[in-house]
Amino acid sequence: MTSLASPALVGRDAQLRSLIGTVTSPPAIAQVQGEAGIGKTSLVRAAIEHTRDGERTVLLGHCRQIREPFPYGPVFDALRHIAAALPARDRLNPVTGALRGYLPELSGHLPPDPPPPLDDPRAERHRLFRAVHALLAAAGAVVLVVEDLHWADDGTRDLLRFLTDQPPEGLTLVVTFRREDLPVPGLPFGHAYRRPPGVRSEVISLTPLDVEGVGSLTGALLGRPALAAGFAAKLHERTAGVPFVIEEVVRSLLDDEGRLPEEPEVLDRMAVPLLLREAMAEQLTGLSPGALRTVRAAAVLGLPADEPLIASVSGASGLSEALKAGVLLEHGDGLYGFRHTLAQQAVYDTIPGPDRRLAHRRAMAALVRLDPPPLVQLAHHAHRAGDFESWQRHGGAAADHAAALGDIPLAVELLEGLLADPKLPREARGPLALRLSRVAAIGLSHRRVVRILRHLLSDDFLSRRVRGEARLNLGVLLSNQAGAIAAGRQEILAALPDLDDNPGLAARGLALLAMPAWGGEPLSVHEEWMASAEKLLAECQDPELTAAVLANKVCLAMLVGAPDAFDQVATLPVNDPSAAVRRQVARGFSNLYDAAMALGHYEAAERFAGQSRRIAEETGALYPVFLVEMSSIRLDLLTGRWNGLRERALAAVEMAFEAPLLAVEARLALGVLALAGGEWEEAGEQLETAGVRDMDSGFLPVAAAGSGWLVELHLTRGSLESALLEAELGVRRLRRKGVWVWGDQLVPAAVTALLRAGRQEEAAALVAEFAAGIEGRNAPSAHAGLDMARGALAADAGRFDEAAACHARARGAYEAMPRPYGAARAAESEAGARLALGDRDRSADLVAEARERYAALGATHDAARCRRLLREIGPDRGRAGAPRRGRKGEGGVLSPRESEVARLVALGRTNREIAEVLFLSPRTVDTHVARVLHKLGVRTRADVRPLLPEPRPDDRPGPHVPVRGSGVV
Repeated sequence: MTSLASPALVGRDAQLRSLIGTVTSPPAIAQVQGEAGIGKTSLVRAAIEHTRDGERTVLLGHCRQIREPFPYGPVFDALRHIAAALPARDRLNPVTGALRGYLPELSGHLPPDPPPPLDDPRAERHRLFRAVHALLAAAGAVVLVVEDLHWADDGTRDLLRFLTDQPPEGLTLVVTFRREDLPVPGLPFGHAYRRPPGVRSEVISLTPLDVEGVGSLTGALLGRPALAAGFAAKLHERTAGVPFVIEEVVRSLLDDEGRLPEEPEVLDRMAVPLLLREAMAEQLTGLSPGALRTVRAAAVLGLPADEPLIASVSGASGLSEALKAGVLLEHGDGLYGFRHTLAQQAVYDTIPGPDRRLAHRRAMAALVRLDPPPLVQLAHHAHRAGDFESWQRHGGAAADHAAALGDIPLAVELLEGLLADPKLPREARGPLALRLSRVAAIGLSHRRVVRILRHLLSDDFLSRRVRGEARLNLGVLLSNQAGAIAAGRQEILAALPDLDDNPGLAARGLALLAMPAWGGEPLSVHEEWMASAEKLLAECQDPELTAAVLANKVCLAMLVGAPDAFDQVATLPVNDPSAAVRRQVARGFSNLYDAAMALGHYEAAERFAGQSRRIAEETGALYPVFLVEMSSIRLDLLTGRWNGLRERALAAVEMAFEAPLLAVEARLALGVLALAGGEWEEAGEQLETAGVRDMDSGFLPVAAAGSGWLVELHLTRGSLESALLEAELGVRRLRRKGVWVWGDQLVPAAVTALLRAGRQEEAAALVAEFAAGIEGRNAPSAHAGLDMARGALAADAGRFDEAAACHARARGAYEAMPRPYGAARAAESEAGARLALGDRDRSADLVAEARERYAALGATHDAARCRRLLREIGPDRGRAGAPRRGRKGEGGVLSPRESEVARLVALGRTNREIAEVLFLSPRTVDTHVARVLHKLGVRTRADVRPLLPEPRPDDRPGPHVPVRGSGVV
């Protein structure tokens, strides 16, 4: 076959420019995402070639699909080649000596006396990360490329996340990944990446080529400018526009003179994926028997391997021929393999079954002699060889080793594979099911685990003890990772009778049920469950179960605002030497984060989040980190960090499409933001899905807040009857649960609705019930809400001095939390009371203060309401004198007011609706709309939307965070 030139990088000009710009602008982070064969590696290599100037050191690391549990492996593989860029070792930070044991190749370049190991694994891990950071900083301009991040171990993700938090000045980090194969959808680093100031960040998405791109790529491969349109269209249809498949197919179709058939019908004889297999088969036909055995051995091994290992498996010496033919290539460091996993799989599929099994047995025989033996690879080859006993032995050992190193996803994957095999003996399924359920409970994977456990539990071969624990862990998975709270609680209840001879596990089950934020039971029932759990715990000597129950007990105290809750937090065993115990502590802090947030303890919530992240990352517990990241959307909503919040919340909802209950906090944020911007329909849709209708699975602190905001929405739109119905539903849920500290948003809104309906006695009774319910509770937001409700009662009764004092107290409390949107609302209410008292100047100052807060948040509807109030109070009053006008738009630049109008026009609002949202006259709106159309150079309202900048979270790898599951583990 005539050899082809290297394929041109076709159709990627914009992406290449973006990546080159990032590589040459350190510190920088580039994330390149796309499906297999789409050209991620080609793009990265092209960018590096374009920027090679001798001033940058390029380090390459690869994550492998069949990997051993070696944390940080891809990064350390890359760092082995950094020696030439390092200064003399006496100029290196002494902390880099901690890397000597990981990078023996650099022993002559690192400080000679490595620091002694630390007793605390958390401190040792942090020192190791600092050492990597210091080494990269000392090397100057470095491009660190980590390919196939979707296959990375958790340690590698943690290390990369550490580097991205504050990258060295000269570092450009480039990662490639398949978004659809990430362990946490949309989060390549395991949690959301926040770009630090001064760091360039680019997300580059590669998509399949269109017909024109397929024609251009084929022309470049053949060295001619054009390809017949019909052939290009057929080739696009058969290859889906994936560059790697296109290249291999074109290679296989060339005749002896290097010509491509002109008839597109030739492609109809092959079907994808047969198309790629046929292309690879064509390349193999010219190889000698020895080279063919070598290529097949490389396909069986799956990973790049050295020459002796390939020879052991193949029994031949045809590596040189396979390299010359371009079927195999050198990956560096004396390792050889295929150019792409698709090619490896295509060759593997051509090997007859008996030959495949024999090759896998030879691979096992060669690998078992290594020290240490690669357990994951041994399990893989035993499975493929049909050696079930060896597969079970190596797979179980590999899972235990992975779990011990904190590589939870790998452990789950291995155990899932064993249990999914129908040939697994029944007597082996029980122990494996328990191991799987225990490991999965601290990870993020759940879909396959849930299916496997349900299937196993439907049979009657499990012992009561195994069945009870497996069902308990299934309940944990459903409640947490799957977000199916009601189903999870039912499984936990069903597990308890089978745990009567295991008091520790029974206590854990009861402690899970004791979390009052879920379910319809009153608080007294939750407290009884917790008391029973503590009683059973006296018979248990298991430190992990003890820690699990203690964590839930502390969280229960915090959730209800117990006065001693913070004292109880201090009893958590944060420094316990057991990783299993500390995982429970990490989970406890993630729940405390939510609980403190619900009460208005925002600074404490931030501390709890930090502790949860730190301990969870140290112990390999992914789920608490996930919970903290998900819940931070609500904290940012409350504390006024609204910039970019809508986009993050939208991405969170997208990520949680399979478990919508996990997205309730993102839905709440979207609803509040829409309400603040005057987008009524959007606000209603989002708030309705914030758990307010789910009586059993909703997270009640969020559901109660959602009901409160729905009451506000109905009142804003003049629908008093709907507001009263929503208030009744929300209050009834709080009353049934008996935890009034979660009513900070709901009760004041419900009181306002009752007062507008002329039901003063009911409003007063509700305020009294709320006051009694939170008396003695450490819940700042609830007490601020009580002041707001009391202020509304006093104002309705004409006691304006009392009303002003109540709202002033609430304003001060919100400012102290801080909760700027609440402070602005309280300032408005106080202004109303002071205006009724005749104090127009103080009233104007308060309204102006609220207006400024709203404007800073981006709450356009609220800011517009304040501007109207200031006009009514008088133009010469207020802290800023006359209400400030936005800058006047010059030329084609929209003024701030015109931008608000343009946004609402783009949303399809009529002039009348815009006038309602912005508190303007219809004639004023007519003028603004005309100016918007003129400045944007368009004729119709429909033309406005494409011209306004619109965030696109779907182009990013993921949100800063999505939201919580139950967190009841």
